[in-house]
Amino acid sequence: MLNYENQLNLGNIYSDCSHLFEEQKPEFLNLMNTYLHIDDYISWEFKRAFYADTGRPRDCSLLGYISSLVLQKIFTIPTDSLLILILTFSPDLRDICSISKIPDNSQYTRFKQDFEPFLEKLFIDLVDITEPICKAIDPILSDMISLDTSGIEAYVSENNAKYINRIIKKLKAYFKFKGISKSDDDIYKQAYKSMPKVAEADHTIRKMYANGHFCYARKFGIVTNGLGIPRHIDFFDDDFKSRHEDFIFDDVDNPDYDKTVHDSKCLKPMLSDFYNLHPSFKHSIFLGDAAFDSVNNYEFLLKKDKDGSSLFDKAFIPLNTRATSDKPDCPIDDNGIPVCPMDSSLQMKYNGFSPEKRTN
Repeated sequence: MLNYENQLNLGNIYSDCSHLFEEQKPEFLNLMNTYLHIDDYISWEFKRAFYADTGRPRDCSLLGYISSLVLQKIFTIPTDSLLILILTFSPDLRDICSISKIPDNSQYTRFKQDFEPFLEKLFIDLVDITEPICKAIDPILSDMISLDTSGIEAYVSENNAKYINRIIKKLKAYFKFKGISKSDDDIYKQAYKSMPKVAEADHTIRKMYANGHFCYARKFGIVTNGLGIPRHIDFFDDDFKSRHEDFIFDDVDNPDYDKTVHDSKCLKPMLSDFYNLHPSFKHSIFLGDAAFDSVNNYEFLLKKDKDGSSLFDKAFIPLNTRATSDKPDCPIDDNGIPVCPMDSSLQMKYNGFSPEKRTN
């Protein structure tokens, strides 16, 4: 009789690889080199563009560039200079990356800039390839989709702590001279309002509230599944706005309002782009934080089409406490629906819209 207790499955293989990745990177690299052939995932269009006649041969192969950049992420090497230094003193890593001559800093930079569309297409194709693997690992978690936003802080003078401290000192001196009593919180908010909307060095680097503090960063959205594996990433840059004219990045001075409004607006364009790139994908559950709590988002996520299908079957989004009513004569139940002041069990019903008075 066969012993099924020791039968191999994809979930166990995934767990073993995760352990090796975290604890034994050399062994993980050996497994990757044995079973993962990166060259198989590089499209013919990418190869043709890379090896096009430029008048001189390439010093490093396309596989060498991509493999070394993958290696850089595995070892969390922060800069290309450090990657070049590590490759210089490690023949084994050069063999794994199929590198005979190590590129310099300028060559890595030109590679990323010149072939950006092909690199993006490579990651999009990898999402299609790994989707069946995610479903085999855990069908329930892979059926969940989560959207969140964050920002990549840039190396600009506005992010230097001395920049904001200089503004705070000036405000404190001004209020002291005028004899006005202000709390530290009020001064901090005033300093936030006084700072420019965009960085002086680059207008695409905007002032925003990310990761619990204000900073100048490039904001982006990321779609992940229940396993925590990224499925889609997009920056809210000029190209994103040109594709989605309804996504308006308003200038506001309230950091809480800034995060809530912009996160709420990005849900529809982000998920629309994601499913347009992967039309065969279907997920049942959406997970999001309270910033996505809006009527328009629920309609987009759960509204049924003519054929009776919707984008998701369920959406789990905490109620946004900033949207709760502070009026005692208009109480709201746990589901965020206004109820009768005399009987909380009676929910209010929508009764239409008045174009003349512009009110509900």
